[in-house]
Amino acid sequence: MRFIYLCSASMQAAGAGVPYRSARFLATLAGDSTSIFAPQATPAHTIFGLSLLVLAITTAIFLAVGGLLLYAIIRFRQHPNDTGEPRQIYGSNQIEVLWTVIPVLILVVLFLATMRVISETEHAHKPVDALDVVVLGHQYWWEYRYPKLGIVTANELHIPVSDLRSSHPTYMTMSSVDTDHSFWVPRLAGKMDLIPNKTNVMWMDPQAAGLYLGQCAQYCGTEHAMMLIRVYVDTPEKFAQWVKEQQKPAVDDPKVAAGKEVFLRTACVNCHTVNGTAAQGRFGPDLTHFASRETLASGIVPNNVENLRKWIADPDSMKPGSLMPKMNLTSHELDQVTAYMASLR
Repeated sequence: MRFIYLCSASMQAAGAGVPYRSARFLATLAGDSTSIFAPQATPAHTIFGLSLLVLAITTAIFLAVGGLLLYAIIRFRQHPNDTGEPRQIYGSNQIEVLWTVIPVLILVVLFLATMRVISETEHAHKPVDALDVVVLGHQYWWEYRYPKLGIVTANELHIPVSDLRSSHPTYMTMSSVDTDHSFWVPRLAGKMDLIPNKTNVMWMDPQAAGLYLGQCAQYCGTEHAMMLIRVYVDTPEKFAQWVKEQQKPAVDDPKVAAGKEVFLRTACVNCHTVNGTAAQGRFGPDLTHFASRETLASGIVPNNVENLRKWIADPDSMKPGSLMPKMNLTSHELDQVTAYMASLR
């Protein structure tokens, strides 16, 4: 999965004209394991156990079938003095019973094991102090809302680490505003589809702080491969600090007042929100604390002044098919808006 994810993202980056350093940035992201064989949360551990069982059963089937084929090839190979056809055997009740009963038993075992995993992950008891996050899938980015905390952000999900001695899971209520998406962070949980007009719920309780990577796992359009997921699992202290910073109003820096004015008199305000200003759009990502994010365009490039200016000038040059329009600003206006956006921490 990691290889496919990296290749698809890198090829699209190259085709879109994204600088080579951006492709290298994607490779750096992929360096963080996205393997289901390195679980760090209870749902992922449960799925990992089921994966090992399936792997063991399929390996046994492979060895048994391969062994029988090898035996038949060697035992019944043609000899130089053989003449005519070998003795033909038509049917064997014992063999037919075996190849019927054994697959049925295997299917029953896999069915019961799968149902146990589904039950443990889908019907787990939700603690009263669990963190609630509303996840909305857009073409081609993620929106995260923390209803109890009054926070709205995009593309970078922050959740607290969950100590096994004091579980503090995160429950995510998921839906889509346009087409089907699928939220998948392999090391934390299984896949969960985001479907318009339907609500699905998944949970995770990461047991180690760090950055966990994922991707939309349901083809959703042109930039599906560039709809990346970044989950930051913070220590309780770091998460509390992040919450405190996100709850503050947008910074109003007089030094970038000209850029703010350009932002507010263009179409930016129709799609984006910046709390404390007239910009209250809901179609695009909330930008109140945009500069505090490490990446932009749903994780495809680092969030720095150079990439930000290029993104504002022509989003399609970096992410063809993105729904953000080209703003047609002058070079001076681009510099001003870029400076304003870079101040929103």
